[in-house]
Amino acid sequence: MLKIFILLVIATNFIFAGNLKVGDKLNNFSLTDQFDGIHTITNNIETIIITFQKETLMMVNDFLSSKSSIFLEEHHAILINNISSTPTIITKMFIIPKLRDYKYSILLIYDENNRKFVKQNDKITTYSLENGVVKDIKFLSSTNELSKLLK
Repeated sequence: MLKIFILLVIATNFIFAGNLKVGDKLNNFSLTDQFDGIHTITNNIETIIITFQKETLMMVNDFLSSKSSIFLEEHHAILINNISSTPTIITKMFIIPKLRDYKYSILLIYDENNRKFVKQNDKITTYSLENGVVKDIKFLSSTNELSKLLK
């Protein structure tokens, strides 16, 4: 019951939020990961990496699979995968079990009304933050670009 309440609060937060833009202050919010753990995103995060498609998630995984399991933590970064467009049955039967094989946390957006993060097709969206304020938004096409961003 508590889990449902928390997810409802999270979903409501996303429904009423618009796209983050440069200069916007990121309010703390929470998402669940592929292991059903709840993570609160706070001002200590410097980079948010968001994928919206399987191909872009695989690109990020190609990059992260050669890194340590705490690479994202060490770089004050988080990875978010928006799976809201995937049917629930597919998500539960195939996507979540596959994501559990990854050695790092992937925060998940289930709500199709979430408009917090902007996207471009076939691109990885990244937000660079400083003290919770969006300083830059980039759309990456390769692991090389991601590597440069996370030096």
